Amino acid sequence: MEKNSYLCDVCDKSFSQIGKLMIHRRTHTGEKPYACDICDKSFAVSDSLTKHKRTHTGEKPYTCDVCDKSFSQSCSLTNHKRTHTGEKHYACDICDKSFAVSDSLTKHKRTHTGEKPYACDICDKSFAISNNLTNHQRTHTGEKLYACDICDKSFAVSDSLTKHKRTHTGEKPYACDICDKSFAISNNLTNHQRTHTGEKPYACDVCDKSFSENTNLKKHQRTHTGEKPYACDICDKSFAVNGSLTKHKRTHTGEKPYACDICDKSFAVSGSLTNHKRTHTGEKPYACDVCDKSFSQSCSLTNHKRTHTGEKHYACDICDKSFAISDDLTKHQRTHTGEKPYACDICDKSFSTSSSLTTHRRTHIGEKPYVCDVCDKSFSQSGNLTNHKRTHTGEKPYACDICDKSFAVSGSLTNHRRTHTVKMELRTSL
Repeated sequence: MEKNSYLCDVCDKSFSQIGKLMIHRRTHTGEKPYACDICDKSFAVSDSLTKHKRTHTGEKPYTCDVCDKSFSQSCSLTNHKRTHTGEKHYACDICDKSFAVSDSLTKHKRTHTGEKPYACDICDKSFAISNNLTNHQRTHTGEKLYACDICDKSFAVSDSLTKHKRTHTGEKPYACDICDKSFAISNNLTNHQRTHTGEKPYACDVCDKSFSENTNLKKHQRTHTGEKPYACDICDKSFAVNGSLTKHKRTHTGEKPYACDICDKSFAVSGSLTNHKRTHTGEKPYACDVCDKSFSQSCSLTNHKRTHTGEKHYACDICDKSFAISDDLTKHQRTHTGEKPYACDICDKSFSTSSSLTTHRRTHIGEKPYVCDVCDKSFSQSGNLTNHKRTHTGEKPYACDICDKSFAVSGSLTNHRRTHTVKMELRTSL
């Protein structure tokens, strides 16, 4: 029998063996005679069933002779061995990238062509990689095959289970070769390495911004489109970022999962806990490159820099005042409207700013979280602590522009200036 003598009567493909032709025909008929006796999946090829069953049994018969890793498929072992040898046979003819696995090259080429051959039959999404389609389809079915044997969580994707298990084991197999950081997920290492190289490969096609992570580009693009795909199922708010929806939902549930290990405070957002801890440690990692001031929060540094540039983007539409910070504009507008949205739950007082409410509540509970590191005095407001510290340092930063007197507190300077005003008024009247 001649080579490739078995012809498919549906398409123009030919095969050297009749068995291969029979397997191929199933791509046309959809026949899947090999059924799994554990779940409801079926397969066109017996070998695919054998590999699938290992997802249930956990069997990994193919072991690497260099390290201790094992694999459920021989091709996975072959590909893994190249991580030891560094062998990359498959080169892209468009850019200079090479790959250890031919399938990786095929997937990579689609980043150039934009091809997405795997279409979802439920919605209109398409994917460049078949696995991504499979994983996506589970968002429709809710199927979660991969269960953690330590806790009760289940996952739609095996890779998600692998990553999740590292939250139990603490394993961080992906190490940066520039600094001493390690990561549980390879993508996190890739993104981290860009903090060293400065690489930002994901460019916005509307404006000139670039990003080190594709997810950040997608979030940014929504600032152009106005898309807010994450809707709250309790109220009518929608969000451009899933994380923002998660945080918002806590305003309904009151959940505060981030607890301070120094005091008894808890927070709804991890960033708020990080910022709060700096009130204990005194850490101020954000330094101004114009003056010598440092700040505990990056947004505080951004706002401070505007005191040097004089930049005031936020204009009041009622009067002619402008502000460097959007939050200051919001607070200012309440002087026009009289709005006081922050109500004390102990007495009947209300306030126009949340910080004023926080300060006020301390008059009820007696809390004084701001402690002087020189003496044992405590204060309910950070500004009072700052003023107090000047009694130790002798610092008097508020200078009169008429005489040579200086003051430790801005209010004292204001009062002092009035003595000049009164004197001038007296001279004028004489």
